[in-house]
Amino acid sequence: MDKLASKAMAGRRLGPDWTVPTLWSGPQLPDAPPFAAPAILKARHGCNQYRVLRDLPDAREWRGLQALTQQWTRAPYGGWLDEWGYAGVPRGLIAEPLLPGEDGGLPRDYKIYVFGGQATHVQVHLGRGRRHRWVLHDRDYRQLVPQADRPPPPRSLGAMLAAAEELAAGWDFLRVDFYEVAGRPLFGEFCLYPGSGLDPFAADWIDRELGRLWAEARQPLPSAGAVSWTNTSSRSASRVVTSSMA
Repeated sequence: MDKLASKAMAGRRLGPDWTVPTLWSGPQLPDAPPFAAPAILKARHGCNQYRVLRDLPDAREWRGLQALTQQWTRAPYGGWLDEWGYAGVPRGLIAEPLLPGEDGGLPRDYKIYVFGGQATHVQVHLGRGRRHRWVLHDRDYRQLVPQADRPPPPRSLGAMLAAAEELAAGWDFLRVDFYEVAGRPLFGEFCLYPGSGLDPFAADWIDRELGRLWAEARQPLPSAGAVSWTNTSSRSASRVVTSSMA
């Protein structure tokens, strides 16, 4: 999904305190860094296209980063694995402050699956950028298959679930991602195709269960050309989010 437009929509629905500030955005990197470090630089239209900048690069490193990001923006994202919902996302770059994470790494990522407006699962991603792995829980934060990793629930889990349902209202399926900093939930991004539909789960019955939930939530979908996050209505989520955080 379009990271810039998604963040703007989340800010309208949930409030500005839910979004990570944007340090800079543009179609290509200029000749000198336009933002301060530490920061994370991402493609606004792609997946797994990012660089962590704990310090600003020197001139040679910056030229290398320019070349890399030009590769990111050379073509639309999603064609390789038939993820047609991403094809029309404007190509470009976005820089955000680097959020504090575990053991000096990247923050934990809480990815909430929403089927037919109901948040059903919480997938916690650990060790991103190092030894990346994830653990899938149900809505009540019980692991579906016991794992060696047992991350505690985020303090703001109730608020995350309510916010995910608010943002995903009207869709048969949407994954809504969050971070948590000092107990405060922050919107990350939306995802239409978790793992491009190819990531295996810890047990076959999970695939069947998610498929059942999706089939039950199916409704007529908008055409590919009609999907627009920029023009999404700004229905307020203050009531549901405030009650969940109380």
